Amino acid sequence: MIWDFGEKDAARKSDCIIVLGAAVYNDKPSPVFKERIRHAIELFQQGQASTIIFTGGYGDGTSHAESAVGASYAVAQGIRNTAILIETKSRTTHQNLAEAKALMEAARLKSAIIVSDPLHLKRASVMADNLGILAVTSPTPTTRYRSLRTKLAFLVREIYFYTAYTLTSE
Repeated sequence: MIWDFGEKDAARKSDCIIVLGAAVYNDKPSPVFKERIRHAIELFQQGQASTIIFTGGYGDGTSHAESAVGASYAVAQGIRNTAILIETKSRTTHQNLAEAKALMEAARLKSAIIVSDPLHLKRASVMADNLGILAVTSPTPTTRYRSLRTKLAFLVREIYFYTAYTLTSE
């Protein structure tokens, strides 16, 4: 179910694109995060949404919030500052989405495209639905998880987190 869900790109015209946070190295996005940002930029340039929301706060020992790094990268790629919203508090997928929802409500944005790695999207979609976010998902076509070994490791992790979420809703 998790594998199959991530294979489908359901992107459609929406009010915003939510980019789920990932690791950063100082002021640079990790390769995983960079692919999420690139995909969001592509969707934005295709006219799928007029706003990009970058999520992710400060990881352990980091001096830059994931969302701020994502926004800076997008601006360097030609996305205007006025098309970007960020939150800097979240540390988990659920928090990413809850903070994104607050930004959406403040900006009166009603619908979203959630961007992340394919195997991450089933859990993110369920969380968004439970939070009351009207959202579709769009997997990064250039995920850094390419080999069967890395995909299976990510899948096992997602099965664990998906199961834990469905049992606890946290």
